[in-house]
Amino acid sequence: MAIGAPDAVIKVQDLVVELDTRRVLNGVKLDLLRGEILGFVGASGAGKSVLTRTIIGLLPKREGLIEVLGVDLDKADDRAKQAIDRRWGVLFQQGALFSSLTAGKNVEFPIREYLGLSAKLTTEMAISKLEMVGLKPDVYRNFPSELSGGMIKRVALARALALDPEILFLDEPTSGLDPISAGEFDQLILTLQETLGVSIFMVTHDLDSLHRTCDRIAVLGDGKIIEAGTMDQMLGSNHPWLKSYFHGARAHDDWHVEVKG
Repeated sequence: MAIGAPDAVIKVQDLVVELDTRRVLNGVKLDLLRGEILGFVGASGAGKSVLTRTIIGLLPKREGLIEVLGVDLDKADDRAKQAIDRRWGVLFQQGALFSSLTAGKNVEFPIREYLGLSAKLTTEMAISKLEMVGLKPDVYRNFPSELSGGMIKRVALARALALDPEILFLDEPTSGLDPISAGEFDQLILTLQETLGVSIFMVTHDLDSLHRTCDRIAVLGDGKIIEAGTMDQMLGSNHPWLKSYFHGARAHDDWHVEVKG
């Protein structure tokens, strides 16, 4: 039986995940709709990154269903799972670049793993992806230790985009960036979404990013989704945690004004 919304590229139902006997996710139900940017928030340690890692197969689940691009991952064989892996890209928290590889070689990594192209074409594709995220071609030769935090994030994003994915997972993409760099990165995400039509699942604690970029927001609490909807719905919620989070000291008085688009 189909689960979730009919236009969802990711459908999660009744997901249970346990880590060291602690139940982190306890019946999560969530959809990522085609072409949307979904912000995923919750208290520190609530399990936001756990959900991402479970969907992409880095953590095992105890119960529940996960369907990605119409494929039930429980029923998929290795070949089908590998095909799905090629259709999503992941930007891990802090970038997670290979320190021993140059920026360009980091971007080339998934291209070499999945496509088997010539060295010349692989390099050309990597440089193209670096330019797509606003970096100059000569960044290809720099090692991560030679890059600023913002540039590391952009290289990691270029790597996530290397195989032209239909889904992007972004784990705290603006964490550690100054407000100007964070704003520029948010605009880059919006531009890529509008240009490529990619569906984006973004774990973040950055209220400004949520307001600037997200079509919907889902809130995790007590192992479940306690609220999902637009920023206006978040601001209008009477749930105690949402009121504290969205109306706290970091909120802006003008957030009722629609600026996305």
